[in-house]
Amino acid sequence: MAAMEWTEKLTLGLGPMDQTHVEFVDAYNRLLSLSGAELLAAMDDFIVHTVEHFDQENRWMELIGFPGCHKAEHDRVLAVCRDVRKRMERGDTALGRQLIQELPVWFDNHVATMDAALASYIQSIGFDTETGEIRNPPKEDCGDGSSACCTPPASAATVESQPA
Repeated sequence: MAAMEWTEKLTLGLGPMDQTHVEFVDAYNRLLSLSGAELLAAMDDFIVHTVEHFDQENRWMELIGFPGCHKAEHDRVLAVCRDVRKRMERGDTALGRQLIQELPVWFDNHVATMDAALASYIQSIGFDTETGEIRNPPKEDCGDGSSACCTPPASAATVESQPA
């Protein structure tokens, strides 16, 4: 299996997201040359990183009211990774290698579609990923027929900065 390479096509221009994606690529690449107990330990590390990665994006999406289909995909990928990890521990290394082989295709597509849409929206509303401040709230139909700027949810006012 070939290593996943960080390329400019994976760069979305949102620093914290891009950094987390670099870390995802690094965690993935550690899986490639290992076997046995070392592979299981690296898979555990990969899953921990992926949980943190997805939790970061999920927090942002919740604060800005971003559609839930993105979070649902995160949940599905984590469920598959956890299930495959359990099967690997019981000796199904072929399934583990299959997952490892398919992750780069999924990741490239996820970054190019769902993450690109999220990054673009975050940038368009001026969402500060560290403070949770929205500098340019979107104009919405506020239920009264107007397109006045709706007030973002109170939870979007501030959020504690948490490491990726």
